[in-house]
Amino acid sequence: MLDSIGTPTLWAVTIGAVVALLVVDFIATRKPHEVSMREALGWSAFYIALPLAFGGYVWSQHGSERGVEYYTGYLVEKTLSVDNLFVFMLLLAAFAVPAALQQRVLLYGIVGALILRGIFIALGAAALDRFDWVFLVFGLVLLVTGLKLLRDAIRGDEHEVHVDDMRIVRLTRRLMPVTDDYEGPKMLTRVTADGGDGRARRALTPLALVVIAVFATDLVFAIDSVPAVYGITGDPYLVFATNAFALLGLRALYFVLEGALAKLVHLSYGLAAILGFIGVKLVLHWAHKVWSSVPEIPTLASLGVIVGVLLVTTTTSLIASRRAEEREHQPVG
Repeated sequence: MLDSIGTPTLWAVTIGAVVALLVVDFIATRKPHEVSMREALGWSAFYIALPLAFGGYVWSQHGSERGVEYYTGYLVEKTLSVDNLFVFMLLLAAFAVPAALQQRVLLYGIVGALILRGIFIALGAAALDRFDWVFLVFGLVLLVTGLKLLRDAIRGDEHEVHVDDMRIVRLTRRLMPVTDDYEGPKMLTRVTADGGDGRARRALTPLALVVIAVFATDLVFAIDSVPAVYGITGDPYLVFATNAFALLGLRALYFVLEGALAKLVHLSYGLAAILGFIGVKLVLHWAHKVWSSVPEIPTLASLGVIVGVLLVTTTTSLIASRRAEEREHQPVG
């Protein structure tokens, strides 16, 4: 694994900046309100310009190799985060989250994702530093995930959410009562049990339930995303930076892409191809460490493959969506 560019000072500054941006986001969402397109576009532009500018810093200070690693890793993580966003969208709809509370739920989801990925990044860095076979394990995880995505995409059930079937929801309802109605941004309230002694007891609001469900999906996506970016770069600092920058702008990006996400009908095919490709890359990297004659896939070639897959996926998705709309508007008979 290459030496990390993350000095203690750079780590401290980066983590401090991430925390500061999260605080700003919480302040911006302190009063529940529906997000306008102008507000969403403004924040999205900021959260796209920031990682692009940071990539310029990495390139100028640490060389083109690290710069390509960063941009490739960021592109992979941003693509995976869009799929994460799609699941968030389905959860918000399934739980009937009021429009004014949606951005607060998304922000909780981002915080949960950052914490979980931070843990996985630290564990992954320690494991990769000690055991070469972890590259093989990561590669196999991505290959299995890619095959599952492909299978679900072919079946047409890749993004179905049934609230009552979610194990975490059933478990939470067994542990604590859940009220029927939202109470603004409150996640805890008090209710009087019917037929009881008249004393109020604590209960969760539906907002707490959807946040718990979002955290559960964060865990699943962390298992996929961290090995994926370790397939691009072995630098734990760049892995953290790409994850953080990809996640920070999701709250605003959700409201920009809310309508467009449904048109990305081939997104799962593209993600399956990308995860499968990175899985093969990791397996070859492990094999190269064992047998030096085994070739490796250069990072620049990886960037070209990922960009190509995204372009093809986006183009075919838009064509398929347009044709479906045309068929819907064709007169019957």
